[in-house]
Amino acid sequence: MAGYSTRVRADIERWQQAGLIEASTADALRRDVEVNTRQSLSFGSILAMMAALLFGAAILIFVAANWEAIPRLARVAALFAVILGGYVGGAVLKTRDHAAIGEALWIVAAAAFGGSIALIGQMYHLSGDEASALVTWGTGTALAAVALRSNPLTVAAVGIADAWLFLKGFDYYNRSNFPHLFVVMAIVLFAISFWTRSQPARHLVVISVLFYLVLLAGNHATLPVAIPLVIVSIVLFAASVFAPEPVDKIVQLGGRLPLHALLGFLTGLAIIQFELADESTYNSGFTLASVVALAGIVAAIVLAGRESRGLRWLAYLGFAFELATIYVVTLQSMLDTAGFFLAAAVLLGILAIVIIRVEKRMKDPVSGGATA
Repeated sequence: MAGYSTRVRADIERWQQAGLIEASTADALRRDVEVNTRQSLSFGSILAMMAALLFGAAILIFVAANWEAIPRLARVAALFAVILGGYVGGAVLKTRDHAAIGEALWIVAAAAFGGSIALIGQMYHLSGDEASALVTWGTGTALAAVALRSNPLTVAAVGIADAWLFLKGFDYYNRSNFPHLFVVMAIVLFAISFWTRSQPARHLVVISVLFYLVLLAGNHATLPVAIPLVIVSIVLFAASVFAPEPVDKIVQLGGRLPLHALLGFLTGLAIIQFELADESTYNSGFTLASVVALAGIVAAIVLAGRESRGLRWLAYLGFAFELATIYVVTLQSMLDTAGFFLAAAVLLGILAIVIIRVEKRMKDPVSGGATA
């Protein structure tokens, strides 16, 4: 927030010097930025949140270390006291204008709930595995997020769902069924994020869905997953670029849907290219996928690069990845070590020239308009 407010203040100063706004309007804008900056998390609030998390971890470790020495009833009472104290204490502090510390206590309570599942399961020898415990923990955290309308708890619930997806997706030892339940989790958590006003949770859900699709492509048919991902990403990108206001009003991603769509597009094409890499000598599928990827990167920069520096840098990384992939698949058999270094130098030089020219084109019209 501090970086954003600094940029806004610089823009206000530039607008005033250019005669675009009057001094009174500039003062009003500065006051508004100042008020909203003060409402954001301060460094002290962040330290308080970290202290609360460490305190909760210390309690759980103390209980676990003295588990056998503590009577069974006292164990359960202590765990529930931490959970209840965290949620109630956080609610009280939040009503008294200590939102950051209150949210930190809620996170402590959620962490204590997760620890309680493991400790009580061990104490009573309950059947189940880590994945089932994560589902229970995530469900409880999501319900708490809904009840308390908490942004951080929503993010925590998404993180727990991601941990479950990672655990089930890479469960090579048991080779359990593929975690298709994550689709339901993602839909529910995305809906909850609107109630809790958690935009970070929505961003995390979108990225998590991409991770799920990568796992799905690796465990099942590759192209039937990757091709629809590319098509859907193109449609979402076009919708977010040509109708930004109504689309963002629906998804509420802060205008960053093009960034996610480009990431989905590059992910889908990378899956396709890896699938076709071994057959690149015998068919033109890999070449076609590479051309589509490069064309899509250029189109993304032209259509949405001016409004989003993050999208431009993602496009640059995608461009570099494509150059490296094309080289590795099609040229490595024709170049020796010295040739590799020469090719790398040429590719990096081309990438640098492209980035410099694009950044200059993005800045020139803005500068020209400001000085006009």
